[in-house]
This record gives sequence, C-alpha cells and structure tokens, in this order.
Amino acid sequence: MKVNEIKKFNFKDLNDDEVIALYPSVLKELKNRNIIRTNNLVGDLGEFWCRKKYKETPGLPNLQDAPKSTKNIDAISVKGERYAIKSTSGNGTGVFASLPVEEDNKVYFEYLAIVIFDKDYILKEILELNWEQFKKFRRMKPPENKWNVPITTNLKLEAKKIF
Repeated sequence: MKVNEIKKFNFKDLNDDEVIALYPSVLKELKNRNIIRTNNLVGDLGEFWCRKKYKETPGLPNLQDAPKSTKNIDAISVKGERYAIKSTSGNGTGVFASLPVEEDNKVYFEYLAIVIFDKDYILKEILELNWEQFKKFRRMKPPENKWNVPITTNLKLEAKKIF
C-alpha cells in the first residue's frame, strides 16, 4: 500500500475499538523495524529520520543512538560528538528537561538537530545548530521554566540545513 493510498483509507469504516487497536499495532511494527525505540512516536520518528539523513548525506557523520536514559543527548557521532535531537510539527521544540536553568558554562551537547514535520508528520526539514547557536536561540518556556528553541526566520537563516 502506498502512502497516498493510506491517506485515502476510510477510517469511518472501522468502529471505535478497531481504530484504537491500530495505534499499538503500528507502534509494535515500528519497533520491530527499529524505527522507534519507545512509545514516544514523534520524538523517535525524529531521531530515526535524523540518523537516516545524516547517514545518507555525504560529508555528514554517521549517528548512533545514545544509550537509553542518557541525559541531554540522543545520538553520538563516530567521532564522539554529542547530538540532541528535537522533533516538532509546530513553531518550536519541546523543552530540554535536563538542562539547568542557570548558566554553568558546561557544554551539554555539541549539536542540536531540529527535525521539522508538517501537520501530517511528513518530514519537512532538518536543521542543525551548534552549542553556541543553541544558546543564542534558546528561550525560557513558561510555565515549565525549561529551555526550548522557537523556530524563527533568523534561526532558519543561521542554522545548517541538513534536509
């Protein structure tokens, strides 16, 4: 079945229980294919596309998954560079839950890859910021009082475009 055929699939032909049952089945299949690792579908899809596009693009490092439960990073390059990966279909990233609010002059990752999806979760673009760029563009997000990165025109102009 092709993507366009799936989009035309009439979910109204299914009852509520059948529609609900689709979700865990899709998650299970995505895990079996090593596309996702957890039930965080959007975050894991972002990490999958990020690793895939870095691997397919000449001149970019191959990224490997960081060990599970590693704070602040999601992938590591073969050179040991640490990557945080954030996925969004909106105008900003989610929060960086493990980063301190106060400046401590510590570098927590070398690069931030921002994976941007459209409203149907089709990959639109991947942008890369280094640590200094991350610090420049990050903002404190209330009420969580954690850092996030708004996707602005200036950020898009300054970031490295991966995809």
